[in-house]
Amino acid sequence: MPRPGGKSPNSFRGSAKSDRSLQKSTVGLQSTSPSGCQGEYQPKRVKKQASRHGDDPHVNCSQLKAANAVESREKAVEQNNERLARLGGTMERRTRPTTETPSTTQDKATEQIGSGEHKPPLSPRVPEEDKSEDDLYRGEDEIEQERIAKASSEEHTFPGSQPLLVSSKDQYSVEDPVDLMTYSQREWRGNTAKSVLIRKGYEKISHEFSQLRRVRGDNYCALRATLFQLLSQSTQLPKWIAGHDMSLLPKKLPLDLVDQWTFPFENQGSSKGAVEQLGHYLKLLKKRWQEAVEARGPEREKLCKAVFQGGEEEYGLLEALKFLMLWKAVELHGASDRGDAVPEFCWLLFARDSSRCPKTLLTNHLRHVGFSGGLEQVEMFLLGYSLQQTIQVHRLYKMDTEEFITYYPDDHKQDWPHLCLLTEDDRHYNVPVPKTPRAKANSSGPSWRVPSGTTAMHGHSSNKTGQSKK
Repeated sequence: MPRPGGKSPNSFRGSAKSDRSLQKSTVGLQSTSPSGCQGEYQPKRVKKQASRHGDDPHVNCSQLKAANAVESREKAVEQNNERLARLGGTMERRTRPTTETPSTTQDKATEQIGSGEHKPPLSPRVPEEDKSEDDLYRGEDEIEQERIAKASSEEHTFPGSQPLLVSSKDQYSVEDPVDLMTYSQREWRGNTAKSVLIRKGYEKISHEFSQLRRVRGDNYCALRATLFQLLSQSTQLPKWIAGHDMSLLPKKLPLDLVDQWTFPFENQGSSKGAVEQLGHYLKLLKKRWQEAVEARGPEREKLCKAVFQGGEEEYGLLEALKFLMLWKAVELHGASDRGDAVPEFCWLLFARDSSRCPKTLLTNHLRHVGFSGGLEQVEMFLLGYSLQQTIQVHRLYKMDTEEFITYYPDDHKQDWPHLCLLTEDDRHYNVPVPKTPRAKANSSGPSWRVPSGTTAMHGHSSNKTGQSKK
């Protein structure tokens, strides 16, 4: 007996049959859309069936719900398309024609050589860092010109995004000295624990140093600072360098160690290979070092400024320092294989999986210095041994610890000259300028580059900053 207000079981069975027949009539139909996209065609059929039956009790409720959902999605898509159309019209109105200079036109033509066309791309690629809401309302010509200008500037840069030759007043890779405490207060204004610690470190060394020279902040930073102090503070060349024809050193190593040497510049018009180029810059390093030792006062300062201008000579000398490190590594590794005594840092240097021997040291480490990374601490020991200099580094972030002053190496502090460096993070180095001249100073160099006065050492420092601290 049917329930009051309800339907008989037979009517439910009839409704179910109607539902199944309806599904058969609407599902699985072949698409007649030109694109053959069956998924887009089916919802429209469902929608028509649902609207034709209206409130017919024989129509499945789930089918009606699906049709309503599809209809809502279609309305949302239509609204979105309308917004995109309005946005496109806004961009078109804001696009302004620009007059291209001959150089800009030439740059565009050069960029598209081989394509057979000399017209800007339809969809200019905007650099990731330049993407913002404002870009939506800039003309295509504006975006394209900015992209070309940026690409053109990057074509003539060294690794680390530093220009090879700079014609502005900022061309020097080692800046003029600034007051030490003024620099500290300006760069570390915050009240974070690190800011307070770094300022405390600056205050401690201010009793010994009065000024600071900032060094260009690329991946050559440690090498550049070391070379700067060598030329500004040394009183004599190491015996092993003075007694060798430096240009012959690359020929004495296995060819596979040097023939693939990479330089950060292109020596256009030169047919010299890596061996010849390394020999040339090693010879030049010895010459400049000797000239600096013999120079007096303003002449020495002039020599340093002539070298550190971000040009080919500077980077060639930095590569020469890297070769001296490789030369010393070959020597120490051979001594270790023979069972001879070697410095303690060699155990760390050759214990790394990436530098078991001089060849892997070159391939995995030295070759990348200046390009994609700087010197690691264990390689600072190797640099000190290569030059027979004790590199004394004031590590400000190690304030209140026994590592605040570190020596690379630490086993020749009494018999090798000292080169003073300053770092805030073991990555970037600056050059501290002492308050008083050396006790042994006899006008061998300008007073603003005199080393630490606490010990009888030859000051040398280096850093790369260029970045603002927070």
